[in-house]
Amino acid sequence: MKQIDNTNPPVTDRRLIQAASLSSAGFLAAILGNWLIPQISDGVKLADYALGPLRLDMNGFYRIVLLAVMLTFLLGGVRARLDSRRRPGYVRQAPFRFVLGLALLLYDILGTKLQLTPQPFFPGPAQILESFLMEGSYIGKNLLYSLRLFGAGFIAGILLGVVTGVLIGWFPKVRYWAYPVLKISGVIPAVAWMPFALTLFPTPFAAAVFLLVITSWFPVASQTAFGIQSVSRVHLEAARTLGGGTAFQVFRVAIPSASPQIFTGITTACASSFTCLVIAEMMGQPGGLGYYINVVKVWSAYYKVFAAILLMAVLFSLILAVIGVLRDYVLRWQKGVIK
Repeated sequence: MKQIDNTNPPVTDRRLIQAASLSSAGFLAAILGNWLIPQISDGVKLADYALGPLRLDMNGFYRIVLLAVMLTFLLGGVRARLDSRRRPGYVRQAPFRFVLGLALLLYDILGTKLQLTPQPFFPGPAQILESFLMEGSYIGKNLLYSLRLFGAGFIAGILLGVVTGVLIGWFPKVRYWAYPVLKISGVIPAVAWMPFALTLFPTPFAAAVFLLVITSWFPVASQTAFGIQSVSRVHLEAARTLGGGTAFQVFRVAIPSASPQIFTGITTACASSFTCLVIAEMMGQPGGLGYYINVVKVWSAYYKVFAAILLMAVLFSLILAVIGVLRDYVLRWQKGVIK
């Protein structure tokens, strides 16, 4: 009986070139559309800004950003050419990149060239990027404030969550007393603690760090405890037979075995902590992207609001990417299990 091969066929260089061409075609259309289609609506004022040695208006800056994204996708094709494992994913995402470029072209025409979208609530993409030309340094300061606040609260929450989860998962007496507290406190939204945090802590920054710690702590602690309790008894018995004490079993057997669950909790905590970060910044912080949104929306500068939201999306994606790289490195011994 002939065996059927269900493995995917290798991606040829021709298909890779086609995927790279398709990936860049949509963004090339967006660049040409922004360049060739005139500004029909008179509701847009074109001002020049200094960007290093260049002087650009918002359309010129928008085309540079589109070109940078297009070149990034082309470099991704080069990486896929050198690494055969990346080829299927690169080819599979090519239609999405093409449609994304066309969507930006359509949005640019409707939002900037014609301004048929409700104004000023839905500005065009070039207007959104103009915010970085107008006050890029101010946006950068708020971005650094958000990173400092998020890093302090998120990292502290992860460390506290891992320690709590290991104690709950390994020691029955600790589980008896601490697990009910974890369940009760975990269902309370972190923002509900804000009035108490502002009273108990001397600065708004410390209060926000406390909220981020609470937000990160619950998912990490619960997933860590579940992972510790799910460790195979066979592995623990083998470690005990070989003379491994409690510390050896915890740090060399239990925690490595629970690492997939720990990283699941960290990923969940990242999303909830980022949401808490923005809310905390919008409710009493002297800086941050949430604070920036509060300031600019007072003046109905919605293009700046969208710029901050865009920056948040990029920042959150980069943080998740860093967590993914760290997870892949730590779990390299489980390659093929965790995707």
